[in-house]
Amino acid sequence: MKDSFFRSMTWLHTWVGLLFCWLLWLVFFAGTLSFFRQEITLWSKPELHPHSIEVQSSQQALLDYGFERLNTEAPDAARWWISLPSERNSLLRVSHLPYAEPGEKASWVSHNLAADSKTPVTPRESKGGSFFYRLHFDLHYMDRTTARWIVCLASLFMLVALVSGIVIHKRIFKDMFQFRAGKGSRSWLDGHNLSSVLALPFHLMITYTGLITLIFTLFPYPAQTVYDDGVKEFRKAFYPERQRPQLSHQTLTDPAFAQSLDHFFTNWPEQPISRIIIDHPQDAAAVMKIYGANRSEIKDEQAVWLYSGQTGELLNTVHLEDSTAAQLYGGMIAMHTGRLASPGLRWLYFLCGLAGCAMIASGCVMWAKRIRERQKPTQPASFGLKLVESLNLAAIMGLPLATAAFFYANRLLPVSNSGRADQEVLAFFLTWAATTLVAAKWRNAQGWRTLALANACAWLMLPLCNALTTQGNLIRYISNAQWPLAMFDILALLAAAVFFWQSKKLQPARQARPQRARRERAA
Repeated sequence: MKDSFFRSMTWLHTWVGLLFCWLLWLVFFAGTLSFFRQEITLWSKPELHPHSIEVQSSQQALLDYGFERLNTEAPDAARWWISLPSERNSLLRVSHLPYAEPGEKASWVSHNLAADSKTPVTPRESKGGSFFYRLHFDLHYMDRTTARWIVCLASLFMLVALVSGIVIHKRIFKDMFQFRAGKGSRSWLDGHNLSSVLALPFHLMITYTGLITLIFTLFPYPAQTVYDDGVKEFRKAFYPERQRPQLSHQTLTDPAFAQSLDHFFTNWPEQPISRIIIDHPQDAAAVMKIYGANRSEIKDEQAVWLYSGQTGELLNTVHLEDSTAAQLYGGMIAMHTGRLASPGLRWLYFLCGLAGCAMIASGCVMWAKRIRERQKPTQPASFGLKLVESLNLAAIMGLPLATAAFFYANRLLPVSNSGRADQEVLAFFLTWAATTLVAAKWRNAQGWRTLALANACAWLMLPLCNALTTQGNLIRYISNAQWPLAMFDILALLAAAVFFWQSKKLQPARQARPQRARRERAA
């Protein structure tokens, strides 16, 4: 411990922030992009763009068509799945899962259909926004459970850094309006304080609720105490809609799916449907699950109505009236994911996420700047300082460049490539690895300037690459009111402008002209 509580908190804030700052930068960066997960997925599949402006049909008509198609194409399937269009996805998705052969695993067969014309739409293979969503808590190329433990540990450190940062802040409100440019590490401290304080409620909320989403990874002991089979049995009790009924091996000759839908629309006429899943549609034990679309509720789990496929009787309702504890848990997960946010609130999430990225990045750079300023000009840098400077450059400049490479791969890889979704991810990590090598070699201002220019050029040319490889462009998106696609191009141009400005700020000061220098020596 230090000689005072304030110094102890300062030491704690510095070191818990530094140890995981590069991983937290990745988590915040990918998590911020995940707020527009569906919009990024839409951009990454240009085959869907012409259908993103269609007027949608009624839900009942779409369901009737989905049932008719599944009954014709896959009457003997193990499961039917119908996903209805929404505000952020204009396609009707009809899927079925065949029964698996012994020792094998069956794969879903899916068809994307235009909501009005019912014509098939075959998009290119791409993970889209789901890659960044999974990256921010599952990482990549490693065991999922291990990755989540690492992210949980980093989040705990983040929470400690936030609380200790609040404790050591003597002028928390004054720092909201103070920024002194051109003052070395003092400017970085002001930027760190500004980005921290302006979005402080968001930083606390997103970090704490992030831990809550993985609470059963961190703290499974209550479930293990109450249930014999621990968390697994708890999930069965809490999510009964996820359980599949046992086959009765009796053929269902007259399914009551239409009667069930009539009952639902009669009793809940204002409740929109997001999807319908039917287990064993041709078996007497068939169960139809109707998932409601959450609109205004702050909850993560959708309400589910379970109907008997044989009688059409309502068997159960799930998450319609949860307990207070379940509502609190679901509410915190909903706050973290932002899936229920309106467009305006989603943009606020995004901007606060960028503030979190700025907070983490400025803290990383500030630590290295302060160490440099304390050293004598002739004193060689320690290994730790070199490592931190290299990691700063690789993370802060490398991750945006790798993201741009992911989007370029999406547009430039042949559409017919097998496994092209994994090739996009490979392009992301290869680019990041290349920038890490650059950072290890040139971690000085020249390295920062080079990667800033590389980022600026990459993001500037991305809308042009999109226009040349697809039938869309910024002007067309705006004229068709396809605002998610238009905002993608606009944000790419804004990112390019920020990186160009940064590269200019990193330009070395111009030297005095030789003639002027000679005159000064003569004088």
